[in-house]
Amino acid sequence: MQQPNLEQSLRYMGESVYGPHSWKLWTAVCLSVINWLTEARKWQVLMAPLQQLSLRDAFKGTLAGVAFAVNTPNRIGEYGGRMIYLRKEHRLQSVSLTIIGSISQLIVTLMAGLVGLFVVRNYFISVATPYISGNWLTVFICITILFTALCTLLYFRLRWAVFLFQWMRLPEKWLRHVKIIENIDVTILLRVLGLSAFRYVIFVCQYILLLQALQIDVPVVNAFWLISILYLILALIPTVTLLELGVRGKTGVLLLQGFSANTIGIYAGGMAIWMINLIIPALAGSIFAARLKVFNIKQ
Repeated sequence: MQQPNLEQSLRYMGESVYGPHSWKLWTAVCLSVINWLTEARKWQVLMAPLQQLSLRDAFKGTLAGVAFAVNTPNRIGEYGGRMIYLRKEHRLQSVSLTIIGSISQLIVTLMAGLVGLFVVRNYFISVATPYISGNWLTVFICITILFTALCTLLYFRLRWAVFLFQWMRLPEKWLRHVKIIENIDVTILLRVLGLSAFRYVIFVCQYILLLQALQIDVPVVNAFWLISILYLILALIPTVTLLELGVRGKTGVLLLQGFSANTIGIYAGGMAIWMINLIIPALAGSIFAARLKVFNIKQ
């Protein structure tokens, strides 16, 4: 593989916006709206037993959550951002339900990443060996399988989580906000898991489209599973959104270097998906949050 020079890489980047493949970039941008509408629908379904939300308000709340999340580790600020669209008496209870939505997305990410590790195992070992030994890769896979099993079990046995908090003797005022999760119907959990899977496919497809727009030639099937491994790694590494870009870029280069020497394009693809799916929605959420009179809201 011949590595393109800086001029060629910049030309590819320009053509991704204005060239014959630019439709792939703009399709990825449009898919971002579907991505966050799906997340909003997921939140709306989870909040239904607590408070009825329109899809519009759920969408605004979801984007406000992204705005609050960008400077917090693993985006934990997202829960606080979504709260502002709920009645005051429901805000603390909503955190427990929102966490359930996050767990469902994590389960999908873990499962897809594990499948990816097995599908492209030999290739992954070849590119990762300079950084980590084969034995440690096996340990990593085993730990990920165990973690995935525990998350899935906890997701479908939420009563166990409540029991654990009771065993820990949390104050009753906190238990009252947690107990709401023990009555969630399994059909709701399956619907939320299905929406999480649909959302996952969307943002993997976005990444593939952006790579293609930047003329990074990776077979679609291989790209899907390699990106799944990328998201698995990102899910397991604690970071904040503003630092995630570097991790995303380095991991992307590591995983895709066997197919393309265009490292600048791979970094650009990581930056583009970061901008489209996180930074632009965060800016929109900031506008929604600013327009809402947080401290004088009448509900």
